[in-house]
Formats: sequence, C-alpha cells, structure tokens
Amino acid sequence: MKTLEYIVCGFFILKTLAAFPSMQSRLLDLDVYDNYGTDPNLLNEDLYDYGIDVITGEPEVEIGTLPPLGLSREASFDEGEEEDELPLRPFPTTHSSGGSGAPAGPEISGVPPPGAPTCLLCVCLGSSVYCDDAKLEAIPELPKDTTHFYARYNKISSIKKNDFAHMNMLKRIDLTGNQISRIDDDAFLGLPALEELVLEENKLAQLPALPASMIVIDASHNKLGSRGIHKEAFKDMHNLQNLYLSYNNIGYVPMSLPESLRSLHLQNNNIQMMLDDTFCNLKDLNYIRRALEDIRLDGNPINLSRTPQAYVCLPRLPVGGLV
Repeated sequence: MKTLEYIVCGFFILKTLAAFPSMQSRLLDLDVYDNYGTDPNLLNEDLYDYGIDVITGEPEVEIGTLPPLGLSREASFDEGEEEDELPLRPFPTTHSSGGSGAPAGPEISGVPPPGAPTCLLCVCLGSSVYCDDAKLEAIPELPKDTTHFYARYNKISSIKKNDFAHMNMLKRIDLTGNQISRIDDDAFLGLPALEELVLEENKLAQLPALPASMIVIDASHNKLGSRGIHKEAFKDMHNLQNLYLSYNNIGYVPMSLPESLRSLHLQNNNIQMMLDDTFCNLKDLNYIRRALEDIRLDGNPINLSRTPQAYVCLPRLPVGGLV
C-alpha cells in the first residue's frame, strides 16, 4: 500500500518539475512587461496592437511619412481613413541674403492686378507690409496706414510719382536688390513721415529729392557717379544720421552735410581730393564736430595725409589710405 502512495507522489513531483521551465519563462516575461507598464494578461496578438515587441518586450517605434507640404487636408488621407492629427503646414520663410530678418510673402509674378488687395499678395503684419522676393515689377497699392514697406529682391525698374501718394504714415522704405534705374524726382517728397530709405543694389544714376525728415539714406551699390547727387542735397536734413553711398563711382565728398550726421560711408568710389572745409570750420579753430565718428573713405584713390586740416575738428580720423 505504501509503495503505491510513493509511486503516486513521485508522479506528481515529476510533473511539477517538467512544468517548471515554462513557468520560469512566463515569470521572466511578466517582469519584462511590468517594466514598461504593460498588462501581463495581454496575448501576443494584443501586444502587437499596442506596439510592444513580443520578443524583447520593448515598445516599437513606427516611422511614418508626412504628406508633402502644400497638400490639402483631404488630399493627405485615403478615403475611409480616419484623421487623427492635423497635417503640418509650412511657415513663411525669409530671403537667404539676410536683410531684416522679416518673413517673405507668397510668390506672385508680374504687376499686381489693379485694385488687388496687397495683403493677399504680400504679408501684412500690423502696419508693416512685406513683399520680399515676390517677382514684383511695380510698387503695389499699399494700405494707407502702412508705416514700413519692404519689397526687396524683386524686379521693380522704376518708381513713379504716384506710387506712394497719400502715404502720410510711411516711415521706412526698403527696395534693396531690385532693378530700379529711374525715380521721379518728387516720388518721395510727399511723404512727411519718411525717415529711412534703402535703395541698395539697384541701377540708379540719379538720387531723387528727399524730404527733410530723413534719418537713414542707403544708396550703396548703384551708378550715381559724380553727377548723380544734387548740390547740397542733404543740407536741410537736420536729423540725418547715416548716409551710405559706397560703390557708386562718386568723385567727391558731398558738401553741406548736416551737423547731425554720425556715419558717412563713401568707400570704393573715385574720390581723389578733399577740401579743408569739407567737415570743419576753418574760421573757428575751436569748432569740434562731435557727432561724426564714422567716415569710410577706404578704396578711393585719395591720400588722406595731404589734407590734415580737413579732420582736425573730428573725434576720429577717417578710414582710408594715408600714403
């Protein structure tokens, strides 16, 4: 009888030992799942649905593809497919050459249609209008409350008298990198608030008349030459601080520069001589022109050491050749 009991007990012991490896494996698997916060009762098929690798127990990362930029929301999904997230949309970009760092408007070509809302052709932010790199061939019609207008790197070739008519709040105009060769002489005179005008990198042979309210004038990299600037053009600009006329083949330093001037850039022109009273007052030996601290004359065929009396009233010597 005891022999039979021993046989039965031995049978149950062997059965238990045989099942031990699978139980140990199951316990190890449960530890892996518990480390990632996964329900241990999930079947393998369920683990696939939850993005869990059934071998390693690690979450699987699914790499998907975004719809191409510019596609509509409807075009980025197949029929019957549920939409979980809104598609990404591109942000406005800036021109690669730097500049102000302002967003560029949507691409358009040619002359804007008459009466077309400028804020649909360009980008309007508050009272500022940005039309950079938009293939414009003419100045668009601007909102009357515009204070800052940027139309850099377009194909504008001329500025007419009425292009900025009745723009009484306009303070800054930046037309860098166009093809402007002609500006009506009174195109800017009707702008009482204009303070900054940037015409850099154009084809100007004549600098137009400007209002007395100017603070910054940049006409560098044009074709002004010695006849392209009116005599005493800057005399009445009592707030003028920065005058940039480099790379223009100018043969002289402009006369009657206002006392407010701080920076004068005339590098890489054709200036060969300078008068002793260009900056200083020869009748007053105690006169000091404190504001004018930045004069660039480098790249000109002038020997600055020959006219020392022209700089005695300045806080700093001009930059340029001394031999």
